[in-house]
Amino acid sequence: MVHPEFSKNSSLNYVDVCRIAGAKYPIPPLGLMTLAALLPQNWNFKLVDLNTAPLQDKYFEWADIVCTGGMLSQQPGIMAVIRKAHEYGIKVVAGGPDPTCQPNLYTEADYLVLGEGENTIPLFLTDLNNGIPKGVYLMTEPVDLKESVVPRYDLIRFSDYLMMGMQYSRGCPYNCEFCNVIELFGKNQRAKSFDHIITELQCLYNLGYRGHIFFVDDNFLANGKSVEELLNSIAEWSEKNDYPFYFQAESSLNFAGNDVFLQLMKKAEFRYLSIGLETPEDAVLEKAHKHQNMNKSIPGIIRKILSYGIIVDASFIFGFDNETDQSACLMMNCIRDSGICMAMVGTLYALPDTQLARRLKKEGRLFQEVARISNPSLEIDQMTSGLNFRTIRPRSDILRDYTTILTNIYDPENYYARLTYLGLNLQPCYRHKPGTIKKMRLSGSFIKVCGKAGFNIRTGFLFWKLLFTILLKNPKALEPVVVFAAMYIHLSKHARFIIELTNAKIKDIEQYEE
Repeated sequence: MVHPEFSKNSSLNYVDVCRIAGAKYPIPPLGLMTLAALLPQNWNFKLVDLNTAPLQDKYFEWADIVCTGGMLSQQPGIMAVIRKAHEYGIKVVAGGPDPTCQPNLYTEADYLVLGEGENTIPLFLTDLNNGIPKGVYLMTEPVDLKESVVPRYDLIRFSDYLMMGMQYSRGCPYNCEFCNVIELFGKNQRAKSFDHIITELQCLYNLGYRGHIFFVDDNFLANGKSVEELLNSIAEWSEKNDYPFYFQAESSLNFAGNDVFLQLMKKAEFRYLSIGLETPEDAVLEKAHKHQNMNKSIPGIIRKILSYGIIVDASFIFGFDNETDQSACLMMNCIRDSGICMAMVGTLYALPDTQLARRLKKEGRLFQEVARISNPSLEIDQMTSGLNFRTIRPRSDILRDYTTILTNIYDPENYYARLTYLGLNLQPCYRHKPGTIKKMRLSGSFIKVCGKAGFNIRTGFLFWKLLFTILLKNPKALEPVVVFAAMYIHLSKHARFIIELTNAKIKDIEQYEE
């Protein structure tokens, strides 16, 4: 089982921070670990994550079959694995989000297992057992997650990663035009049983893992009453087991500000919440069909979440049709006033088979129906290869505004001002305590952060001022503040990379016109 590499320049590939913490990559390949649990358990498995280890020839010499797949940004890596396996005469199974959305790009694979694996893996296994050499498998009916398997967490090395991934639900009840979640999993949100989640937690506990767990659901809190019961179940199990884990989840803004959810998340030891904010402009949200975020005070909701000891990171999108020359300023002000340190701003990308892609095609504005990555060093994610359509505002104006946003929010003074706001307003009440070895690693990480941030010409004064401010006024927030000081090492470098690429695009437009 081979998990292709993400670009070193990807926005979420913060390997510098991982090294400081003694890890190699943020999170393991949950999809492949789940696939391993769905396949016959008398098979012998080897999982290679190319983000943490090289793919050696001896693995192909050992293997009878290769399974791979992934996201759009992993497309070149998926193709490389397929071709390498074929050099050894080995059959390849491919699946995941990009092959599901663009199966025509992956015809080189012997077996295409599309959609949800619980549906299609049995079809593939039947053909494999009957000696059928090729096949494409897709069932559109949604999987009942009550019948879920426990991912094969034993196939990875925990020390390679900052956190573990876990999934509670699939699907999202909303209708955002640019999102492919509803295309892949539907609007009917389905969930695992509470007992199953506790079983997965117990599995990780029994394997010796302690620390950060990220619920990768696209909208974890959208399942209403059942999420309340799940959070209570996690809190009860955690208390019985002396709080071995702390948690992170993703949510839309309307649920993230709910006091009932926030109180339960605090009780269950949730420390981080990732929110897709996209834009502070209601008119833009309405056209993008993201009505659930409209008429909300983003700074007010973020401040409330901080009061429960939960830190918010957020994603934003720039380049919507009805933005104006004021949109960049409004986004920068929103990020500043909310004190969001990790504000991941990308440009709008029409993902294959989304409402947005279909609308742009109908309007004659979509550049190409397939999303093919031809230059992996430059086409990395939505921060480098967005706006894959003819824009309404002049493209050069959008790109200039985009660089202005990135320059502003990752200016060291502006970032540390937001980090100070976070440190002063966060009210943590954490129950998870690291063990002795983990404490020693954390001490080493703290010294590394002090060296990299505290003795850096751009951040040194800001770092020490921040540290002493938080020590004096809110010392309980010191650990997360140091974590986000470490994140700036990655974020500032990544922002400079994106700004350079974007400026090159602007020069091309000036030279060759739109």
